[in-house]
Amino acid sequence: MSKSAIDVPSQGGFSFDLCRRNDMLAKKGVGLPSFLKTGTTIVGLIFQDGVILGADTRATEGPIVADKNCEKIHYMAPNIYCCGAGTAADTEAVTDMVSSQLQLHRYHTGRESRVVTALTLLKKHLFSYQGHVSAALVLGGVDITGPHLHTIYPHGSTDTLPFATMGSGSLAAMAMFESNYKEGLTRDEGIKLVVDAICSGIFNDLGSGSNVDVCVITKGHKEYLRNHLLPNPRTFVSSKGYTFTKKTEVLSTKIIPLKERVEVTEGGDAMEE
Repeated sequence: MSKSAIDVPSQGGFSFDLCRRNDMLAKKGVGLPSFLKTGTTIVGLIFQDGVILGADTRATEGPIVADKNCEKIHYMAPNIYCCGAGTAADTEAVTDMVSSQLQLHRYHTGRESRVVTALTLLKKHLFSYQGHVSAALVLGGVDITGPHLHTIYPHGSTDTLPFATMGSGSLAAMAMFESNYKEGLTRDEGIKLVVDAICSGIFNDLGSGSNVDVCVITKGHKEYLRNHLLPNPRTFVSSKGYTFTKKTEVLSTKIIPLKERVEVTEGGDAMEE
């Protein structure tokens, strides 16, 4: 058989066959399926004892609020947490994958995970997909070298900053940080500034909303304050309450008894004696 007749797979590089397929389908009027995005406000800052992360809790699907109380602060290691913005499935899958790799690394070395290790694993994974994995992350933690705060963009670029914001409400949150941040914040001052920044995103960005989650990480300790603030309570509740029928009403009943039907056929070839 000649070599030209053998289907030899391409070697190396990225395969964009599915991108070309999706482009062809879009030109023919076949739209892509919708996916859940966390139009988000996520923030982080370094205070005198460690790192504070914050996030809102709204997940959107186009113009629809798909989840009013989702979790955007993901566990990476006992001393490291990560806020995610972008496509919800991508942020959860990427952080879960790197979290398991960090767990195996701790088993192998017997040491606490370092923030720079998580940073390297995340940025290498995102860079390899050239931005097609829509995950914008704020990574924070405290290790043997002290507190660290990093931002990771979907294409794999990173920043190391004393305070950071990401997501669709990041500009409103950054305005609060640039106006009020100072070095050596206490724990209470840091939590208040993070809450104010998230609330700024909630009230000025349509993609952000609902509640405020906060995670405080210090040396050897973390405190996850789920629904720390509820700035959007329900303003109207019916005094009469809401009642629902217990079951669907049966309009008519018809019972058809089943009869056993046996068919006996005669004929055929006689058996040999």
